[in-house]
Amino acid sequence: MGSIYRSLATYEPLIYIGLAIAGLYAFRRMWRSWREWRDSVYTLEREFALKRLGQATAFGLLILLLLFVEFYVATFIAPSLPATDIMTTPTLNLLATPVGTAPPDGEVPLITPAAQSGMSGCVPDEIMLTSPVPGEEIRGTVELIGTADVPNFGFYKYEFASVGTGTWATISAGSETKRNESLGFWDTTALANGDYFLQLVVIDNVGQTLEPCVIAVRVANQ
Repeated sequence: MGSIYRSLATYEPLIYIGLAIAGLYAFRRMWRSWREWRDSVYTLEREFALKRLGQATAFGLLILLLLFVEFYVATFIAPSLPATDIMTTPTLNLLATPVGTAPPDGEVPLITPAAQSGMSGCVPDEIMLTSPVPGEEIRGTVELIGTADVPNFGFYKYEFASVGTGTWATISAGSETKRNESLGFWDTTALANGDYFLQLVVIDNVGQTLEPCVIAVRVANQ
């Protein structure tokens, strides 16, 4: 169902145009049927006109229902799809460690000083992760602070990927713009300790995915 909801949100303008054309056709049929019923002289003729009027009215109500469903799906359901959606995208090696510096057995790989200041695709005042900061060591449930405020904003989501996998798992999403405020929470308690990428993805209101803001963090739960 998730792909259907996304399709309805992506093609929202075209769907509205199609439903508007169908609505005009239904209104025209209702108007003509009503005039026929009003001008009818014989009983049988009036019955036929009334039947056509009822059919045209039912069709018009169906168009209104479809308009409501499309609006509800595109406005409320699509921006907050379940957090189990997984998508595969290429990753950036922000946590590259020098050759020959393997950590001792049993220890979590350390984030290099170069990676601690590394982030990719982040645009201040538009798409930005403020907290956690790149290279930060996190544990438990973490509140994400940032900005998701672009022209023609649609919705945002935030995802994580283990370093070296290239597989992004969606944590959660939101349908309201944010300016240096809470985006949501990330529960890391079920994750293995190690280095992860965290990215903030913004999608505009026509379904176009903008370049995400990607940072590197280290999960270190006890």
